[in-house]
Amino acid sequence: MKAMILAAGRGERLRPLTDHTPKPLLQAGKYRLIEYLIQDLVKAGIADIIINYAHLGEQFPSVLGDGERYGATLRYSPEPEGGLETAGGIIKALPLLGNEPFLIVNGDIWTDFSFERLINSNLKPDTLCRLVMVANPSHNPNGDFALTESGHLAINGDTKYTYSGIGVYQPALFTSYEPQRLALKSVLLQAIEAQSAKAIYYQGQWSDIGTIERLEQLKLQLS
Repeated sequence: MKAMILAAGRGERLRPLTDHTPKPLLQAGKYRLIEYLIQDLVKAGIADIIINYAHLGEQFPSVLGDGERYGATLRYSPEPEGGLETAGGIIKALPLLGNEPFLIVNGDIWTDFSFERLINSNLKPDTLCRLVMVANPSHNPNGDFALTESGHLAINGDTKYTYSGIGVYQPALFTSYEPQRLALKSVLLQAIEAQSAKAIYYQGQWSDIGTIERLEQLKLQLS
């Protein structure tokens, strides 16, 4: 299985830090945010990793190189300034991702989730994606999607959860789209309506490092 780390965001809420450094390259503890993800992917047996970039994108190959020191092969998918948003970035990278299911992870999260759980999830052809959902953080109190008893995602429900930014996807979810700037939510909504989107609920450690305050909290946690 291949993986893609989404790293093209501008990181407005982390300014002024992100005026000079892309958000996934910010340091927390011993490593940069994206390095934790690379190491965890390799630990799970995923060594072929694609990274998209836009804002200050030249720093990614400069800092991370070809991935040899992580035991990985890193390939890059550059995007125009401003990026293509989440789904747009995946669509552009499809030639690198290939024809088999691939793992997607946001480059600005920190988690102790084991990616092996998704590798072993046996994504069937009629399931276009399987996402990892988490408890709603304070910055997303209403959640994103509900979960049914069968493990399908639902737009509405008594309890909604937050999408962690981690999931396994079938290429078929994206192949009907032309290259464009496109948010992932619109693509997911179509899969949910077709009952072809599933999810698991994870109760371990997870944080979206979207603000300076959350970055500082993670630094304290990892110190």
